[in-house]
Amino acid sequence: MHDIVDLRSDTLTLPTPEMREAMARAEVGDDVWGEDPTVRRLEALAAQRLGKPAGLFVSSGTQGNLVSVVTHTRPGQEVVLDFDSHVFNNEVAGAPVIGQLQMRPTKTERGFLSPEQVREALRPANIHLPQTGLVCVENTHNRHGGTCCTPEEIAAVAAVAHEAGVPVHLDGARLFNAAVALKRPAADFARHVDSVTFCVSKGLAAPVGSVICGSAEFIERARRWRKMLGGGMRQVGILAAAGIVSLERMVERLAEDHANARRLGEGLAKLPGLRVDLATVQTNIVIVRIERGPAATDELVKGCAARKVKVHAMGPAAIRCVTHKDVDAEDTSRALEAFRELTSRW
Repeated sequence: MHDIVDLRSDTLTLPTPEMREAMARAEVGDDVWGEDPTVRRLEALAAQRLGKPAGLFVSSGTQGNLVSVVTHTRPGQEVVLDFDSHVFNNEVAGAPVIGQLQMRPTKTERGFLSPEQVREALRPANIHLPQTGLVCVENTHNRHGGTCCTPEEIAAVAAVAHEAGVPVHLDGARLFNAAVALKRPAADFARHVDSVTFCVSKGLAAPVGSVICGSAEFIERARRWRKMLGGGMRQVGILAAAGIVSLERMVERLAEDHANARRLGEGLAKLPGLRVDLATVQTNIVIVRIERGPAATDELVKGCAARKVKVHAMGPAAIRCVTHKDVDAEDTSRALEAFRELTSRW
């Protein structure tokens, strides 16, 4: 049990003692010169886990997605992606501003593009139209509540894109959550895409960083974009050391976060004025819809904070709760009790 139950995001995890020790002992060098051995170890380990030839350590998931998108494309091209995707909604329009790209968002039911939607969104050869340069998919899906798509679903979308000569990028910020939830190797999800990013700084609990994985040629080009975007971080093995611990020690324990999220979701679904679609509670995110609207949402956020439970309003009538290693079963019970007290007044 913790003094404050912080359910706002799994980015709030603190590094484990083992991570801190690894960071203190990390062998380092200048990574821009390719001379940081700890970064090289993390990149090789990540590539091996994802079944790709090469990896590239970057400062964040947002930087990883932007580097990947601009490496795949040329200015004036178009990116096909889900309307609710993180790349489209939460990355400060990096692809249009830096990559000079047009975004083509498509509304989906679960956050995952279908093969038919991709086929329809691909641009035909026409002088008046932008060329389709990339298809992006997201797994797990943040705004849809941590939902997972299967490797087979990804493969079906990739087949349509590749038939048209269009590459596919997987935003796998929480990919290992999907792998644990569906009991599949992480490499299965990445097998049919051309690049993939994942964060070590979310449920895997490292303090900083993400990794891009892809072909050796792709990663070499991506390395130049990382440098242009200010991602040459010199003796960054101090951070990469924590990422190695993430991959070696923190993956299987994600199942605990999923169990706590399920228990939280089931409890919240029973409270008056709250709606939780339990079919979407597949990993560590619970989206709570507030039937009484914005004022009630604000009341819940502030009331929970007064009870030392922090939650995040992700819209005028929705709250997101995210479980992670620093939220245990007792913390989940405390959060439920806070919501129960507040909704009992309605």
